[in-house]
Amino acid sequence: MLESIFDKVERPARYTGGELNSVFKDKYDVRFVFAFPDTYEIGMSHLGGKIIYHTLNAREDTFCERVFAPAADMEQQLRQNGIELFSLESRRSIRESDLLGFTLQYEMSYTNILNMLDMAGIPLYASRRTEGPFVFAGGPCAYHAEPLADFMDFFALGDGEEELHDLIDTYRQWRASGESREGFLLRIAQVPGFYVPSFYDVEYNADGTVKAIKPNRPGVPEQAVRRVVRDFENTFVPTAPIVPFTETVHDRITLEICRGCTRGCRFCQAGYIYRPVRERSVDKIRDMAQQTVKATGYDEISLSSLSSGDYSGINELTAALSADFAGKHISASLPSLRLDSFDPAFVSDEMRRSSLTFAPEAGSQRLRDIINKNVTQDDFENTMRGVFKAGYSAVKLYFMLGLPGETYEDIAGIAGLAQLCTDIYKEITGSTKGLRVVVSTSFFVPKPFTPFQWCAQNSEQEQTEKRRYLEGLLRKIKGVQYKYHESKVCFIEAALARGDRRMSKVLYTAFKKGCKLDGWNEYFSYTKWLEAFDECGMDIDFYACRQRETDEVLPWDTVSCGVDKRYFVREYNRALAGETTPDCRKGCTGCGMNKLVGGKCPCEQY
Repeated sequence: MLESIFDKVERPARYTGGELNSVFKDKYDVRFVFAFPDTYEIGMSHLGGKIIYHTLNAREDTFCERVFAPAADMEQQLRQNGIELFSLESRRSIRESDLLGFTLQYEMSYTNILNMLDMAGIPLYASRRTEGPFVFAGGPCAYHAEPLADFMDFFALGDGEEELHDLIDTYRQWRASGESREGFLLRIAQVPGFYVPSFYDVEYNADGTVKAIKPNRPGVPEQAVRRVVRDFENTFVPTAPIVPFTETVHDRITLEICRGCTRGCRFCQAGYIYRPVRERSVDKIRDMAQQTVKATGYDEISLSSLSSGDYSGINELTAALSADFAGKHISASLPSLRLDSFDPAFVSDEMRRSSLTFAPEAGSQRLRDIINKNVTQDDFENTMRGVFKAGYSAVKLYFMLGLPGETYEDIAGIAGLAQLCTDIYKEITGSTKGLRVVVSTSFFVPKPFTPFQWCAQNSEQEQTEKRRYLEGLLRKIKGVQYKYHESKVCFIEAALARGDRRMSKVLYTAFKKGCKLDGWNEYFSYTKWLEAFDECGMDIDFYACRQRETDEVLPWDTVSCGVDKRYFVREYNRALAGETTPDCRKGCTGCGMNKLVGGKCPCEQY
């Protein structure tokens, strides 16, 4: 039956499984399905999924399989033929799994989760599940996923390499005990790094804000705290990852050289929820690279981190990899570069002469100080000179519009930086021939666990006016191309990011209206989402565009990423004053991570 369906859909390799280095087991005790709520080519580019898949399959007692959100044509075929959504490895329904774990990489994937559960015949609401798998979610959005609280049995918070093994062990102990499903949830709620939303009651004020959140079971912690892998050097690394049959978004080797960031950009959630910084040694990374190239045959290596240029051994590492793979036509790339940490020495003859991407984020020094970007005009100019002298003729500059405190003068500064690029290139090469500067903008979305979590998002009218203003300025600069992200999506993203569990009814209604694959422009329907809000009596502006007070109880206060909430308040107030905070590698700034790791913060050693 499946083979006949494969002939009727585009890119059937998304669904066939059997790729190089994939795993199949006949004997196991626990069937774990890792679910990525987007299409195969996006999900197979996700490093976290590769780590989870291979570390769990290294256990004899566990079989970890994969499932991805099917494209529209495949979903139609499955529903028409009465076939439940299945895993790639055994092609059995994911409803027959023991643990079904979704990764929450971005809010616009939430409707995909409901659709995938529906396609597998799994009750959407956790309260209605009396059998079948425990459904949970992890990843960056798990810290603030209250709109999914009614649908998830629990959430996994933080680094998964260790806590998922604890999950498997707890599940096996529970199953042997014969306890009820609630018995398992009580067990897992007491394991560090896990949050069971049904064990917390939420009270609301008359104005719709949260009044209080309290545990409703004895032994349940007041706040669930994320897990942190401390021995990053020796933690599990998949050196024989799956090699897809079809092209993926990032079709290359990805090596995580460090985890976490010390910069403290006030808009960046990742910079806070992945603290503290932990690095792998140069020798370890070289060994990882050699093993992975041998096991996969890839000819490109991406040295991944939140800020690759901040890796303390970056010069030594890039030189060593160039020497290791000299003459073998294998290139290394640094996908995350900062203007103040780029060094032309990073660029070797083995690296491809493609474009480089930098993120000034804001057009003026005043606004960069507010967001704590800590890069200067001199940093920008020096980096552009180094880039163009190294032989590059294409750069991509990423900015955000709608940042707190932004003025039109700040927006004009974006055009000024684009013009500076063309001036420097002409100065170095004698003309602007061949130059390509891409200015890309998205609109600021206030995210939980950042100093800007209390800030309001720009209205739709404000966003339109700002984008058009910048577009008019950039149109006058030769060699500059302007790209921007659809602004309407960001309102839904902000509402889901800062929403409470009452948002679950909006999410369910949107799903029933056909909302899915909302991260894809061709499927996203702003009208259907607004209809869902209206039918549920919910105000989207209350969640997306409302300025919040720092003493307000937040929907995600049941969870801690390790950074003290008082630190976020302090950083917010420093932003209002236009004051910067230094990189915490230069000295502890008191965020509270030292308490989470139980001693001196690792950031200080780098």
